[in-house]
Parts: sequence; C-alpha cells; structure tokens
Amino acid sequence: MPVNVLLVDDEPLVRAGLRAVLEAQPDIRVVGEAADGAAVVPLVRQLGPDVVAMDVRMPLMDGIEATRAVLRGVSAPPKILVVTTFENDEYVYEALRAGADGFLLKRARPAEIVHAVRLIAAGDSLLFPAAVRALAAAYGNATARKGLEAARLTDREADVLRLMARGLTNAEIAVKLVVGTETVKSHVSAVLGKLGARDRTQAVIAAYESGFVTPA
Repeated sequence: MPVNVLLVDDEPLVRAGLRAVLEAQPDIRVVGEAADGAAVVPLVRQLGPDVVAMDVRMPLMDGIEATRAVLRGVSAPPKILVVTTFENDEYVYEALRAGADGFLLKRARPAEIVHAVRLIAAGDSLLFPAAVRALAAAYGNATARKGLEAARLTDREADVLRLMARGLTNAEIAVKLVVGTETVKSHVSAVLGKLGARDRTQAVIAAYESGFVTPA
C-alpha cells in the first residue's frame, strides 16, 4: 500500500516541489494540499492521509495549532512531519511538544525528503539530536527532570531512550542492543507509558529537557 501524504504550506512553490519529489516514488502518493492549518482537520477526515507534511509558520493557523487540532479532533490521527526553514525555530519545538513526529528542513535533498516520509509512516521519529538538544536548552521546562526521575525506567529502558534520543530507528536500536525488533518495540512502549508520552518524539524531548541525555 502506498504512503498517502497531505501537504500543508502557504507557499505554492514549496507544495509543488514536495509533490514532485514525493510522487516520483512508486510507494508514495500525495492525496491533497492545503495552504493553511485551518484546513487540515477537514482534509484529514476526508482524505485519510498517513502523513501530513506541515509548515510551522502560516498566516491563519500555524502548524502548532494545526497539529494540536489534528491530534485532538481525529480519532486515528496521521503522523505529522513538520517542514521548516530554520531548525532552531521555537515554532518547531512547540510543534514537537504538541505531538508532531519529527521535522525536516525545507532545504533537504529529495532523497532525504522521501526517507523522512517513509520513516515517519513506519512509526519512527525523525529528529536531529543536535538541533533538538539546542531547542530543549532554549525552550525546555524545569519540571522535566522530576518527571523522568519519577518514571523509574529500567536499565534497558534507559538504554533504549538514549538511543532514541540519538535518532536511531527501532531496527538500528535492535542491532546496537543485540535484541529483536519486537523486543525494542516493547521497550519503547514501556518508556512511553512510564513517561506519559504520546510518542517517541515527546519521550526524546523529555530526555533532553531533563538532562537525562547530554552532549557526547
């Protein structure tokens, strides 16, 4: 089955470029476009995309509010990939905290865009550790450390969270820890549950905000 993508950006040229890149792939299909976040929820309900590629800065409703609206108003929400010009944008960080599954720079190469969509659709997150660390340092909250300490992660769950924070996929974590992918999925689920995180992106943000993950 192809990965169905909804493009949301107020710049027609950006949407046209993303459409051209994605539709050149046999396993990806662009099912719709929107020029503002206010149109996202109705289109998601109508088109049922697997992934929403969402700009964060739009005139009527930005990508942060649109992300919240989708997660709040759709019973089985799609994955949300934030597409941004600047990786250190506070809007990006707030979108991730709101529930977006990762972010991609508009200057990314075509192969990187395709990889991002496939990765997000498969249930992994797309984060750039250095950028997330910088964003967490600038915009993080002071209560994150207490929350992570209270979660009482096991040693193996802590290992998994550290590798998630490095941007590794489940398959890559499995190789690192010499375990099966299903075992990694179980550990990831346990980490999310203990942290009260909607997805792995929010778990990684908590890890950086709390200081649990620090620069190498």
